[in-house]
Order: sequence, then structure tokens, then C-alpha cells
Amino acid sequence: MIKKKLILTAILFTLCSNFQAQADLNRSDVIKLIAIATKPINLSGVNLSSVDLRRLDLSGGNLSGGNLNNLNLSGANLSRANLSGANLRGANLSGANLNNLNLSGADLTGANLSGADLSGANLIEADLSGANLSGANLSGADLSGADLSLANLTNVIGYPKK
Repeated sequence: MIKKKLILTAILFTLCSNFQAQADLNRSDVIKLIAIATKPINLSGVNLSSVDLRRLDLSGGNLSGGNLNNLNLSGANLSRANLSGANLRGANLSGANLNNLNLSGADLTGANLSGADLSGANLIEADLSGANLSGANLSGADLSGADLSLANLTNVIGYPKK
């Protein structure tokens, strides 16, 4: 048992070392990291472009500054996570739990946030131009300086701070 734990620790160390080199990860890599890593997971600066991470629990995780364009996070749990400064252009976050999430300065151009729970989220200076926020919960969200041009705000729940 101890030998297995040492091997898993070595694998995790190797993978984490590669993150600094802008590692490209896939769904399988992320699931393995979640299984062996201590929570919350740190994937800051990682390239997860177009990866399918539907319904994964990344709560409290750090994905700040990462390339997450066209990433599929529909139904995922990202509550209290940090995605500040991340590239989420065209990402699918529909139905995701994003409460108290930090998306300050993130690029969410054309992202799908329909039905997402963004209550208490930090969206300061976020680019939400052309994003689909229909049916999203924005109760207590801070949208100070956010760009909502051409965003779909149909049936949005809550009144965000402006």
C-alpha cells in the first residue's frame, strides 16, 4: 500500500511540474489528478482547450489564467473556484454550480452560462459579450465593469450589483 501511494505521489509531482510548462491535459488526466490530489486542485495556467469536463467536481480549485476556450464544464461543480483571468471563450458552463466563483478579468466571450448558478460570483471586469446567461442565477454577483454587450439575459434570476 505504501509503495502504491509513493508511485501515485511521484506521478502527481511529475504532472504538477509539467503545469508550469503550459501542459495540455485531457479529461482522463484531470480525473486522475482529482483522484490522487489533495483538494482543492491547482490547475492554474493549464491548457484545457476543448476538453470535456462535464459534471466533474472542481470546487475550490484554481484554474486561473488557464486556456479553457471551448471547454465543456456543463453541470460541473466549480463553487468557490478561482478562474480569474482565464480564457473561457465559447466554453459551455450550462447548468454548472458557479456560486462564489472568481471570474474576475476572465474572457467569457460567447460562453454558454444558461441555467448556471452564479450567485455571489465575482465577475468584475469579465468579458461576457455575446454570452448566453438565460435562466442563470446572478443573485449577489458582482458585475462591476463587466462587458455584457450582446449577452442573452433572458429570465436571469437576481439583480446583480453594477
